[in-house]
Amino acid sequence: MSTRPEILFPLFGEVINLPGVGPRTIKLFEMLDIARLRDLILTLPNSGIDRKIRHSIRGIVAPEIVTVEVEVGAHHPNSSKTQPYRVLVEDAQSSFSLVFFHPRPDWLKNMLPTGQRRIISGRVEIFDGIAQMVHPDHILPVERAAEIPAFEPVYPLTAGLTQKVMSRAVRAAIDRAPKLPEWIEPTLKLKSDWPDWKDALDQAHAPSSMLDISPFAKARERLAYDELFAHQLTLALARSKLKRSPGIASVQTKAIQTKVLKKLPYLPTSAQTTAIAEIAHDLAAPVRMNRLLQGDVGSGKTLVALMSLLIAVEAGGQGVMMAPTEILARQHLENLRPLLEHSDVSVEILTGRDKGTERAKKLESLACGDIQILLGTHAVFQEDVVFKDLRLAVIDEQHRFGVRQRMYLGQKGHAVDVLVMTATPIPRSLALAQYGDMDVSILDEKPPGRMPVKTVVLPAGRIDEVVDHLRQSIADGVQAYWVCPLVNESETVEWTAAAERHRALCSSLGSEHVGLVHGQMPTAQKDAAMAEFVAGRISILVATTVIEVGVDVANASIMVIEQAENFGLAQLHQLRGRVGRGTTQSSCLLIYRPPLGVTAHRRLTAMRQSDDGFALSEVDLKLRGAGDMIGVEQSGLPKFRIADIETQPDLMKTAQDDARLLLVCDPDFTSARGKAARTLLYLMEQEKVIQMITIG
Repeated sequence: MSTRPEILFPLFGEVINLPGVGPRTIKLFEMLDIARLRDLILTLPNSGIDRKIRHSIRGIVAPEIVTVEVEVGAHHPNSSKTQPYRVLVEDAQSSFSLVFFHPRPDWLKNMLPTGQRRIISGRVEIFDGIAQMVHPDHILPVERAAEIPAFEPVYPLTAGLTQKVMSRAVRAAIDRAPKLPEWIEPTLKLKSDWPDWKDALDQAHAPSSMLDISPFAKARERLAYDELFAHQLTLALARSKLKRSPGIASVQTKAIQTKVLKKLPYLPTSAQTTAIAEIAHDLAAPVRMNRLLQGDVGSGKTLVALMSLLIAVEAGGQGVMMAPTEILARQHLENLRPLLEHSDVSVEILTGRDKGTERAKKLESLACGDIQILLGTHAVFQEDVVFKDLRLAVIDEQHRFGVRQRMYLGQKGHAVDVLVMTATPIPRSLALAQYGDMDVSILDEKPPGRMPVKTVVLPAGRIDEVVDHLRQSIADGVQAYWVCPLVNESETVEWTAAAERHRALCSSLGSEHVGLVHGQMPTAQKDAAMAEFVAGRISILVATTVIEVGVDVANASIMVIEQAENFGLAQLHQLRGRVGRGTTQSSCLLIYRPPLGVTAHRRLTAMRQSDDGFALSEVDLKLRGAGDMIGVEQSGLPKFRIADIETQPDLMKTAQDDARLLLVCDPDFTSARGKAARTLLYLMEQEKVIQMITIG
């Protein structure tokens, strides 16, 4: 394994070696995730204070931080320990008090001798109609005024760590930082007007105004780009390694696909046709496919998945499609079987419910190749599940499965091609950060005949009207979902329980019309309730978000979401996607409890105004931020210290293009720029990735 370049040694020294940092302080730095000098210099100021010297405090809007020259007046020591010590001072136009709690009087008299002039800087507040400054940040003789920066950077801190200690440590760390070779492509650096790495550090830590704190300040932008470029290099290397790993070429004959397409009541959209062609091209290549199929609710991902599986079957192999729940796996089976009639393709399902002889029979059929397409849940991971010739693994709803599980499924055959499907539209910048190692196909059209869902936002006080509307709908043969946030009443969070709403609707509409499904029910009971709804034997299904993913009932045309303000935008969009599957006009009723917070109001307004999942995902990113959107634990997102995906999406795309270009031009990282890029990867602690670079 290659070792860290010597030029980086100073940056990996411990913070405890810096002036002013002792055993107690080091613990405070560790709370900020700062252990080495590189951690410290990549922790940039998050704000700043204007400390330019002013003529007077007169005219300020208190509270405000002010730096001013004063003449020190009388001292008024505290008469008791609970009273503050006050020192009167005068600037050019007004007088005010400096206030100190529990001071040492001799120290104060020495720092602020009566009749002398001083430069003071701190927060001026109005107390009982009188201006005062409590514990000034700076007190200096006039001749030392230059020691107070005109604009002082403010760093993120933790209790016990002061700005003074932080600033001093940062300055010392930057002084020890070496000049590093340039890893940014020269034309890009020139066009972007970015400084060199060391200069960027100096500038980012010495802002002269709030403009220099902005993510668009050139120094900060360059340092953010370095993080994104390192991240995209790691993904590009992973992708390149996969592209170099041999796969099995599965060449389509189109014989089975043509039969299936003839059975469709509509023509595939151009987006579906393009995606199928991209996947067919990947499958025919002798390298492994690693592709993401990203589609909005109702854009027809299942058809693309089926065609992909049929390519594997046409080439003489097998395919597996894995869903996050048994309900969804069974729904896939019900949807695919009619299409595969008269095609001589055998399709089967394997879930945790399969036991004993029945399971053994399925496993035997799979091992000898009699089952050509297997649908299933996590059960397909188990060691005794063996395929004769697995060519393609399709994983539905990526965010329910970790990367490790995805790779494990890919090991079920020899160099299995992997297609991941997600119905959660992801903003471009997040998709690049999370799936940058994958090729991406996007479905951004809906099949013909789909009508947009009418979305209405209502306060909880109008629930009785909604129930009356449902009563009429039942009489007209329409089905509806009613989604609640929790299963049982919670004392701490007053979210309506699904069980409680089920009882209320049974009472109002008749128990024969209302079913209940939630995640805590036994699987068999849950499936039975779903089956009743799918068969049309019940008209209203009260549910928790267990129905968010994939359940497809064409006759269901009303979606009621109670306490909609407590759901995320992506989740609301997914739930709304459960209706509008047929040709009748569907509606989604978002019921909220007033008063609405600002974010909740924006979410519900966005839902009412748009049914474009990709547009809504961009709104969600702005409202919630990247980590919250995907769930930080599962997101696969790196923790950037400087880069901000929300405000710098274009930088991420530029970084991806540049990283892939470097790999094409210099796959072994042997050029001057390639070697510099290695240094960057070490700086960003991507040692494991460096092992992927082929040497010679």
